[in-house]
Amino acid sequence: MKRLLPLLLLLTLVIETQAQVSFGKAERLNDGWLFLRADSAWNIQESPRMKNNDYDDSRWRKVTLPHDWGVELPMSPDKGSCQGYLPGGIAWYRLHLNVPKAPLSSPQRVFIYFEGVYHQAEVYFNGHLLGKRPSGFASFLYDITPHIHADGNNVVAVRVDHSEENDSRWYTGSGIYRNVWLITAPEVHLAQWGTAWRLKSINNKKAEVEVDIETTDERLRIGDAGSELRSNQQPTTLEATVSLTDEKGQVVATKKTNIGTQQKKTITLSITNPKRWTLDKPYLYTLKTELAPFSDASTVRVGLRTLEFSPDKGFALNGQWMKVKGVCLHDDAGVLGTAVPKAVWKRRIVELKKMGVNAIRMSHNPHAPELYDLCDELGMLVMDEASDEWEFPKRKWLKGWNQGVPGFQGTYSYFEEWIERDVADMVRRDRCHPSIFLWSIGNEVDYPNDPYSHPVLDGDGSGFTQPMYGGYKPEQPNAERIGRIAQRLAKIVKEIDPSRPTTGALAGVVMSNETAYPGAIDVVGYNYTESRYDRDHQKYPKRIIYGSENRHDLPAWKAVRDNQHIFGQFLWTGIDYLGESGVWPARGSSAGLLDLAGQRKPLGWYRAALWSEAPTCYIGTN
Repeated sequence: MKRLLPLLLLLTLVIETQAQVSFGKAERLNDGWLFLRADSAWNIQESPRMKNNDYDDSRWRKVTLPHDWGVELPMSPDKGSCQGYLPGGIAWYRLHLNVPKAPLSSPQRVFIYFEGVYHQAEVYFNGHLLGKRPSGFASFLYDITPHIHADGNNVVAVRVDHSEENDSRWYTGSGIYRNVWLITAPEVHLAQWGTAWRLKSINNKKAEVEVDIETTDERLRIGDAGSELRSNQQPTTLEATVSLTDEKGQVVATKKTNIGTQQKKTITLSITNPKRWTLDKPYLYTLKTELAPFSDASTVRVGLRTLEFSPDKGFALNGQWMKVKGVCLHDDAGVLGTAVPKAVWKRRIVELKKMGVNAIRMSHNPHAPELYDLCDELGMLVMDEASDEWEFPKRKWLKGWNQGVPGFQGTYSYFEEWIERDVADMVRRDRCHPSIFLWSIGNEVDYPNDPYSHPVLDGDGSGFTQPMYGGYKPEQPNAERIGRIAQRLAKIVKEIDPSRPTTGALAGVVMSNETAYPGAIDVVGYNYTESRYDRDHQKYPKRIIYGSENRHDLPAWKAVRDNQHIFGQFLWTGIDYLGESGVWPARGSSAGLLDLAGQRKPLGWYRAALWSEAPTCYIGTN
């Protein structure tokens, strides 16, 4: 007997969230999934049939999403230390859906939206390939409307390929490890991630907010039966109503405007006596956009705050110059793997705030949307980051730690085809979060001789005449390539969101200074190179500098505290994490202020003594 998940989508759909995609009505699709690892010889042979509706999945395991199969399996010393000695592999997920096909008289579109699948996801619906998404950190959406069966019996099948299990320097998990949503919307609707806001100006009496409205006309798709007829019968001019409400639900600003069915438009809202979003009181407005006569709506949150960066004074939030006391975070939570409930993240962020932490670096990829929501609500600055690799891979231990010859598995294999889309989707998806204050286009992509090299590595002419990182290796790719890629990616960010600065975390500042990379970004992050702060501030007086990745020692903090022009640092790390392990049987890194269970470590108490405004006392014994 096939398993069916009754949804009654078109009649009783519950609106759980709209900020995810900025259009339509959304319902979680986390229950009722079936799962099978396909690593065995028999399953590999059967794998091509697993996408078909008539495939017998009656013996598959039932799972609830989010799901990470990697953390469920035993560690093994023959696995890579970078992934915490845990396996990857290939697996399939299947979901049976009762989705009625909408009649032509009341046409609607139905989409399936994945917050994240690690990785190399192939998504099928009723045997039809909807698309492939290599990145395990990207969120993506597919239209399933043309393939819905009239009888309502439908199957979603997802193939996940993490057979290159050491493709990352840290534990990424495997599977559909974030939420999945079913979206229903009219044929003409607000565009995916198309509603956005920017603070134009603010004082104590008045604020002006620019709001972007973007529409999509699904009737323009080729080959959809009846779309041409319906297009001729429906209006081409729509009315959009935009309203902003305060935390009490009172409307504080509203405006109507006409817009086409495939158009982008920007309007301005004026708010009297505005309340600012601050780290202590993160006040959030609600922005609602309604589209008529097609009944569609989008709801996102708004936090009114100003961001200012200066090469001499550092960073100011709402005009108040401050030090950014940040930590780097990965996706996992110990035994939970990367399928981390929102409540776990909330507890962790609250504990970090108690220690004086006021910023999080999403290392080194876009994270789950719920984490950004929490940062908005709790008052935490966020650096959103695109990737850890560009066109070339970084060396990784494929078996054990510090044994044999490192390998080169990684995301480089799809860099040219997907990086621009991945960066654009990160910015479009996350730009409505007031917590985000920096867009990072990459982490340590400039590590000297891994793989890029430059003649300056033979000596930089400033007293450091000895070869660095083994000296210049002309057979390696020239470092000037980094600058050209940085210019390309920074331009994409700016075209989508000109309201926030771009940054990058530089691992080889001496080498990157010889390229266009630092000049391509607005704010330059230095990883573990505090010794360059004063020297580069004098040499590049217009450069805005901060510590994008730092050790926990006191001198690293004093380099920030005692230099007005260095606005902050991000400790490696805020929380212990799986992967990037040492010798077997280590599970991961213990560099965090909190342990894998989210408990404060002695190192966390030490940091609280440096950063927290509350009196701190910790007594321990050896």
